[in-house]
Amino acid sequence: MSAADKVKPAASPASEDPATIAGNISYHAQYSPHFAPLTFGPEPAYFATAESVRDHLLQRWNETYLHFHKTDPKQTYYLSMEYLQGRALTNAVGNLNITGAYAEAVKKFGYELEALVAQERDMALGNGGLGRLAACFLDSMATLNLPSWGYGLRYRYGLFKQCITKEGQEEMAEDWLEKFSPWEIVRHDVVYPVRFFGHVEIAPDGTRKVVGGEVLNALAYDVPIPGYKTKNAISLRLWDAKASAEDFNLFQFNDGQYESAAQLHSRAQQICAVLYPGDATEEGKLLRLKQQFFLCSASLQDIIFRFKERKADRVSGKWSEFPSKVAVQMNDTHPTLAIPELMRLLMDVEGLGWDEAWDVTNKTVAYTNHTVLPEALEKWSQAVMRKLLPRQMEIIEEIDKRFRQMVISTRKDMEGKLDAMSVLDNNPQKPVVRMANLCVVAAHTVNGVAELHSNILKEELFVDYVSIWPKKFQNKTNGITPRRWLRFCNPELSEIVTKWLKTDQWTSNLDLLTGLRKFADDEKLHTEWAAAKLASKKRLAKHVLDVTGVTIDPNSLFDIQIKRIHEYKRQLMNILGAVYRYKKLKEMSADEKQKVTPRTVMVGGKAFATYTNAKRIVKLVTDVGAVVNNDPDVNKYLKVVFIPNYNVSVAEVLIPGSELSQHISTAGMEASGTSNMKFSLNGCVIIGTLDGANVEIREEVGEDNFFLFGAKADQVAGLRKDRENGLFKPDPRFEEAKQYIRSGTFGTYDYAPLLDSLEGNSGFGRGDYFLVGYDFPSYIDAQARVDAAYKDKKRWTKMSILNTAGSGKFSSDRTIAQYAKEIWGITASPVP
Repeated sequence: MSAADKVKPAASPASEDPATIAGNISYHAQYSPHFAPLTFGPEPAYFATAESVRDHLLQRWNETYLHFHKTDPKQTYYLSMEYLQGRALTNAVGNLNITGAYAEAVKKFGYELEALVAQERDMALGNGGLGRLAACFLDSMATLNLPSWGYGLRYRYGLFKQCITKEGQEEMAEDWLEKFSPWEIVRHDVVYPVRFFGHVEIAPDGTRKVVGGEVLNALAYDVPIPGYKTKNAISLRLWDAKASAEDFNLFQFNDGQYESAAQLHSRAQQICAVLYPGDATEEGKLLRLKQQFFLCSASLQDIIFRFKERKADRVSGKWSEFPSKVAVQMNDTHPTLAIPELMRLLMDVEGLGWDEAWDVTNKTVAYTNHTVLPEALEKWSQAVMRKLLPRQMEIIEEIDKRFRQMVISTRKDMEGKLDAMSVLDNNPQKPVVRMANLCVVAAHTVNGVAELHSNILKEELFVDYVSIWPKKFQNKTNGITPRRWLRFCNPELSEIVTKWLKTDQWTSNLDLLTGLRKFADDEKLHTEWAAAKLASKKRLAKHVLDVTGVTIDPNSLFDIQIKRIHEYKRQLMNILGAVYRYKKLKEMSADEKQKVTPRTVMVGGKAFATYTNAKRIVKLVTDVGAVVNNDPDVNKYLKVVFIPNYNVSVAEVLIPGSELSQHISTAGMEASGTSNMKFSLNGCVIIGTLDGANVEIREEVGEDNFFLFGAKADQVAGLRKDRENGLFKPDPRFEEAKQYIRSGTFGTYDYAPLLDSLEGNSGFGRGDYFLVGYDFPSYIDAQARVDAAYKDKKRWTKMSILNTAGSGKFSSDRTIAQYAKEIWGITASPVP
C-alpha cells in the first residue's frame, strides 16, 4: 500500500498540525520520490518524513540567511576537518519543538517515530571528540542565535565502519551516502576553483599568481542546523570536489584509454573519499595535505565572496573592515593553511600589500589547540608543501622570515630560542613546516580546551610565545549540548529532572541543574532516578544483545569506556584490570564469589587502521570477552564486551545506561575530553585521573562523587625519568595480570609486542611511556572502592544525582558564549 492510499498528499511545508504534517509526508513520498510508489515501508517512510522536516529547516534557514544579509552582523566561520553530527531526525524535531506532532503524524502510516529514526545512518564526517565537539558547537551557535557557519568536507566513505571478527578489527567503507542524505542541499551556484601544483609567475609590476597545475571545483552542500526553540537555523557547509566535463578527455576514452581519460575526475573523487586517509606513503601525505587545503581555499573564497556581496550595500567597503565582519576559527591545526591562503587571496586576487593583508589576516583568524601529543602537532615536509602549494609556501617562508626579524629586533633575549619557535624547521635531514607554530604566530588568539590543558600550553608547549604575546592565550573549557546529550537521548531521566526542578528551562540554561542538589537525599527522587537508570540499562542490554549476541545483566554494574582506541587513553589498563579481576574470581570459593559486586565491562571505539598496537588492544578485549563470557564459574559476576562500530547513535544508547565510566588517560595527555561530560550529565560516576576536563568535573560534582587515582600531570616527566634510570618497581598485581595473558589463557594470538610496550626502561615502543604500570595499583584500589560504593544503593544513587547536578558548567552554550564574547567579538542576531 502506498503512502497516498493511507493519507491524501498535500504540500504544507511548515505546518505543526499532525494531520497536515501527515499530508506533507505523503506529498513527499509521491512527489519527491526515491522509491517505487506501490509500498511505503520503513525506509521510504523515513526519507519522506525527513524531507518533510527539512521543509521546516529550509524555511528557517532561508529566513536566517536573509536576516544576516540585511543586518550585516559580524559572523564567525568555523573551519574543521571533522563534524560528528549523529542522526539528524530526533535532534531536528526536538529543537523545532515538533516531536509530538511528528510522532502523531507518522502513526497515521502505522509507524512509531523511533522506528523511522532507526532507519537513519549517522553522517560519517568525523572520528572522535574533535568532530563531536564541532557538532555540539554548531548546535549552541544556532541556539544562541549567533551569526555563524561551519565549514567541512563531505566525506563519501567516512573514516570507516568497524567490524569485529575473530581476527580483531576490520575496516569497511561507511555507507551513509549509499542512497543519499535527505539533510543536505546541493548549491549548484556555489562553486569555487581550487588549484594544486603549478608554478608562481611574477608580472612586471611584481604581482604574483600561480599558473598551470591542476584545478578542481569545490561544490557546496548545505546541512541546516536548527537552534533549540528559536527561529534561527545556521548552516554546515560541506565541500565536495568535482572535475568539469571539459576535463574529461573524450578522444582518449574512445581510444580505449579509459583511466587516463578521466584522470582528473578520479583525483577529484579521492579528495572527499575518506577522512584521514593513511599517510604512511608519500601519496597518502599528499592527499591529506590536498584535503586540508581544499577545505581552506574553498571556505575562504566563499567567506570573501559573501563579505563582498554584503559590502556592496555598505558605504566604505574597505578591506580594513574585513575583521570587523569576519571571524575565522581554526579547529586544531588541520585548517592552518587558511593563513597563507587568506594572505594569497588578499594580495594576489584583491591587490592588497603585505602589511595590510597581514593585519587583516592576524585580526581575522584564531586557533584552538586540542593536543599536546607531539605526533598530533602537524608538521609537513617543506618539499611536499612547495610542490603542491608553491605560492602558499612562499608566503609561509615570508611569515617565518618576518617573525624571526621581529623577535631579533624586539626581543634579543629570545634569540637562542628562535630555532624552536620558528614556523620553518630547516633541519637539513628533514625540513618541515610546523603548523602549530604557524597558527600561534599568525592568530590573534590561541585557546586550550580545559584549564589544565591551557595551563600546559602556556607553561610548557607555547611558553616562549607567551613572553612575546601574553594576552594571546586563553582557556575555553569544552562543553556538550544538553539537548542531544540528555533531553533527547535519555527521556526518562530528562522528565525526572524537569519534574523536580519544576521547569524544562535547564535544556538551555544548564546551571539550573544545581537545583537537584537539595533533593540528593530524597527517597522519592532516589526511587524515580533508579527506575530511569534501569530503563536505560535495559535498552543498552538489548543493544548489546543485538550487535554482539552477548546477554548482559541489567542488575550488574555497567562499567563503560568508549573513545578512540589510543595508548594514552589507556584502554590497555582497563582490560588488564578486567583480566586481574577474572583471575581473582577464578581463585575464589563459591561463598567468596557471592560477596562480589557483579560487573559488566564494556569497551568501544575505533583503532586507526594503521595503528597496530591500538588494533591489538581491540583484539585483546574481544579475546578476553570470549573466554570470560563463556566461563560458567565466573560469568554471573563478570562480563567483558567490545561494542562494535562506536558512533554518536551508539553513544546515545550507551551513555544513558552507564553507571561507571572510565576516563583514565595518562595525566597531562588528554586536552579535555567531552564524553566525560556526557556521562556525568547522565548521572554516571567517573573513575579517572586528574587529566583534561576531569579536573573541573571533579571540582563541580564533588570529590566524594568521583573515583580518583593515578599520577598527576606535574609528576609524569619525573616518573618517566625514574623509569629510564631503572628505578620503577612493578606492583605484583600488574605482573600477575600480564603473566595471565602471556600464559595463553585468552587464546593463541601473540600479545608479546603489545605487552612488551609495558616492559623495559627505555627504547622505541618500550618503557611504558604512558605509565600503565605506575598507575595500575592505584587503579585497582580505586576499582575496589567502586565495588564497595555500588553495594550501598542509597550512596550510589546520591552520587549519580550529584553528578547530574554538577554538570551545569559543561554546556556548550556556555563555551560558545565565551568564544563569541572573548575571541570572535560577535553578538546574537535573532530572526525577528
